[in-house]
Amino acid sequence: MLNRRTLLAAPALFYPGVAARSAADGEMLAHNVYFSLKDASEAAKANLVAACHKYLKDHEGVVFFAAGSRAVDFKREANDLGFDVALNVVFKAKADHDRYQVHEKHKQFIQENVANWSQVRVFDSYVS
Repeated sequence: MLNRRTLLAAPALFYPGVAARSAADGEMLAHNVYFSLKDASEAAKANLVAACHKYLKDHEGVVFFAAGSRAVDFKREANDLGFDVALNVVFKAKADHDRYQVHEKHKQFIQENVANWSQVRVFDSYVS
């Protein structure tokens, strides 16, 4: 039986160099953030999703943006159930992501919402 670690490591087994990949010309950067909340009520999740849209959506270089609550109807063995809200942003390039990280709107988002975060996991990957 495959477990989650095996599934996550699989690309590195078949494609040498995947684990050590860094920025390349023309590659976009997918920035995926998974928030676990102290108060995981429906209202608190909706507030965080709204804050994502308010502060994080319209940054320079964003190709794709989405934020929403975990789809609770998916409960397969492979599904990670350890988060409440997901943020998915794809940037044209790493430089766009780097500007986003230090932007005042991003900092304000963190300042206004961090008190309700019990865990934040960030997954960044180069995509094409």
